[in-house]
Amino acid sequence: MLVFEFKAYGKKEQYHKIEEAIRTGQFVRNKCLRYWMDNRGVGKKELYRHCTQLRAQFHFAAELNSHACQAAVENAERAINRFYSNCKKKVAGKKGYPKFKKHSRSIEYKVSGWKLSECRKRIAFTDKKGIGLLKLKGSRDLHFYQIEQIKRVRIVRRSDGYYVQFCIDSPRIGLKASQLKNRAVGIDVGIKYFLADSDGGIVENPKFYRKSEKGLNRANRKKSKKFQKGKPQSNNYKKARNRYARKHLRVTRQREEFVKSVALRYIQSNDLVACEDLNVKNMVKNRKLSKSISDAGWSKFLMWLDYFGSVYGTKTVAVDPHNTSQNCSNCGKKVSKSLSTRTHICPHCGYVANRDTNAAINILKRAQNTAGHAEINAWGEMPSSLVGETLLGYGDSLNQESLPL
Repeated sequence: MLVFEFKAYGKKEQYHKIEEAIRTGQFVRNKCLRYWMDNRGVGKKELYRHCTQLRAQFHFAAELNSHACQAAVENAERAINRFYSNCKKKVAGKKGYPKFKKHSRSIEYKVSGWKLSECRKRIAFTDKKGIGLLKLKGSRDLHFYQIEQIKRVRIVRRSDGYYVQFCIDSPRIGLKASQLKNRAVGIDVGIKYFLADSDGGIVENPKFYRKSEKGLNRANRKKSKKFQKGKPQSNNYKKARNRYARKHLRVTRQREEFVKSVALRYIQSNDLVACEDLNVKNMVKNRKLSKSISDAGWSKFLMWLDYFGSVYGTKTVAVDPHNTSQNCSNCGKKVSKSLSTRTHICPHCGYVANRDTNAAINILKRAQNTAGHAEINAWGEMPSSLVGETLLGYGDSLNQESLPL
């Protein structure tokens, strides 16, 4: 599956219609969730029947395309199935009991309710919501794909406007620049440096959030000064909130493009890439390091590393991180050191190296002794390489990068 995204341009009235469609999809999803709460044990068929009853009862729900309503039902069903799955797996902590959505940002159509123009630069939504014709702007060319290959169309709202995503049923096949022979590398991610590899290479940490933190805090203060507790918010507050959200969106996009380029470079230049099997979700619970870990974007990097590995046929192996920084990569003996010690000096064999480079060599050695492929899955979700027709993975990760309007 491929997901292409385009910026959508239209009139102010059309944007209001998009918002109405998003609210209708949210209404259908929440009503189906309430129906499940009141009637435990109901399945997908019962939820679809309830959706049909909602369309007959509420005229604004009938105005939305029937397939878009079905997609909203599937959204509720995924939340229910995820809850049951976590209960069966006995996941520690909260099991993710389904919640009602209050501020949805997207509406999803299937194979009907929309029509592409002949030039593939415009899309018209043909249901009774009246969204109409939107102009598309992006770097992708939809002429390479048949209309039948487009399985889902999704309208996403972000702080800088509206976007249209196309989920295309076409495998992505990547070709390496040259045929590599037994070229492997180990990667150790960090905070001082973004990563160090087993070849001695170091990638500096750009620290996008840290560099923008002063401007973000200033925008947040301006927003807070315009907030009126217990009263309807003014247009000035909404504008300040949007400016603050745009700044966050810019930082998120900078981080996303950075980790994507680094992951692609390592995947294309190696036959095997080894990294630590990190549980980033638990690591960010450390209050002293959580901001730095989130700013580095380890989860995004591991996700793209796994995705590009599946595309280009590069083996990606995640190994146990235990003692990779403490053990000597030369003699294998343990050399205890604190986090502030950045140079590895082995008293047993006299080997001296950068702490992160030493860890990267240990990671590579463990990976070479590991049989098979250990999937890198830092978020605990389906990796990007397994994105299905429901626009999971890539689409959801994109939604996480911006605040609502």
